[in-house]
Parts: sequence; C-alpha cells; structure tokens
Amino acid sequence: MLTVIKIGGNIIDDADKLHAFINDFSKIDGSKILVHGGGKLATEMGLKLSIQPNYVDGRRITDKETLELVTMVYGGLINKNIVAGLQALGCNAIGFTGADANIIKAVKRPIKDIDYGFVGDVVGSGIEPKILTTLLELGLVPVIAPLTHDGNGSMLNTNADTIAQEIAKAMAAIMNVQLIYCFEKNGVLLNAEDDNSVIRQINTSDFDQLKDDSIISGGMIPKIKNACDAVRSGVERVVIGNAIYLSDILKGNSGTVIQ
Repeated sequence: MLTVIKIGGNIIDDADKLHAFINDFSKIDGSKILVHGGGKLATEMGLKLSIQPNYVDGRRITDKETLELVTMVYGGLINKNIVAGLQALGCNAIGFTGADANIIKAVKRPIKDIDYGFVGDVVGSGIEPKILTTLLELGLVPVIAPLTHDGNGSMLNTNADTIAQEIAKAMAAIMNVQLIYCFEKNGVLLNAEDDNSVIRQINTSDFDQLKDDSIISGGMIPKIKNACDAVRSGVERVVIGNAIYLSDILKGNSGTVIQ
C-alpha cells in the first residue's frame, strides 16, 4: 500500500504541529509520499522584499515576482526543512518540485474572468509515475512542493490538494493507494463551529447535496471534490482529518472517509 499524504499550510505555520506530524509520518510502514502546502511564510518573506500579496477569493495571484518568491520559499526553504526533519528521524526523504525529473507537468491556467498569472493546472498525463515508483523502490520518500512546470521553462504555482490527488490517481494505476488530506480540523464538519461534529463518511454521490445544503462550503468544496475524483479514479481510500491525529487516521479511528 502506498500512502500519499498532503499537509496544509496551517500545519507548516505551526512548528510544534509540524514536528509532531513529521514524527508520525516517519513511522508509517510501507511506501509513502508527502505533498506539502505553502503556508504564510511566502507572504511574510514577500513583505520583507516589498512584494505585496494579491488574493482573489482566497486564491493567490501569481505574477512574475510572486512566482520567484514561492519557488524560493516552497521549493527551497519549506521543502528542505521538512526533508531535514525527516532525515533526523531516520526517514530517507528527497525533496522535489514538479520540474525535477519531469515529475509533474502542468498548463498555465487560461485567463477567463480572472488572470491568476503563473498558476498551473495538472491535466491529462501530467504525472510521471515511473520516476516516483523508481524512487520508492530505492527506499526514498518523495517530499513534493506545490510547484509544477509547463515544459517550456516556466515554473507554475499549483494547488497542493490537486497535486496530491493527481499523484494518487496516477499511482493507483500500478499499486494500491490511500490518500490522506491533513489539516487543522478533525475532518469534514457538520457544524463548522463544532470540532466534534465530524461526518465520519461521505459517499461521492452525497457531495452535490451536501454542497447545496451549505454543509460543505468555502475551501472544503475543492478539497472534497478532489477526494471524490480520486475515489472515482481508483484510489482505494481517501480520508480528510487532523494532522495531529495521523496515527488514528491510519487506523481508521479519526477523520472523514470519502468513498
């Protein structure tokens, strides 16, 4: 079983939570891949460099300056700090962006109502599973930053949830895969204000109704849509849960299961 885990930026922003997560992740038996988000560090570093953040509906607009910034911070500082943390725990990790070994190729998001700039969407056969399989067979643990490339020399800022989903789907064609989205909540909540109101299971057929009833809203919509797409594409198990309960999630005792 291959375990693909995505950690959100909110975990990266909290040193204690990140350390606890890395410790639990390092203990997972079998093959594993970690995809990480960006957190607030790029914004903080950008302000020091007089690069103002620009968001529309919670999504970062990535102009040329911002692309250079996130490439440095996501692909460099955050990625390598996670790799170093895993190495300290005896987990032989190797850090990547999508450009390395041509692992993830994407296309620049077309301009419609909003020009997102250098933002990439993974399409078709954008994931290279053979390279990832070779790394796993060598006993290495890929740690992947939320950056892809367009094949024409440009890096692209890409949603980490989508990267995790696309990797899980591509790898599911050759092995059994479970996909886990870890963030700061205990799962998908029936009541956003009550951390104990976890919906333990969501069927892919329930998604539209939960969205229409506004039980699922905001940033949870694309996360669950990605999870449903992964299930429909052959990923064996998809769970959304709290990073601090990773060991319980792996045992099936925590989080929301999408099936």
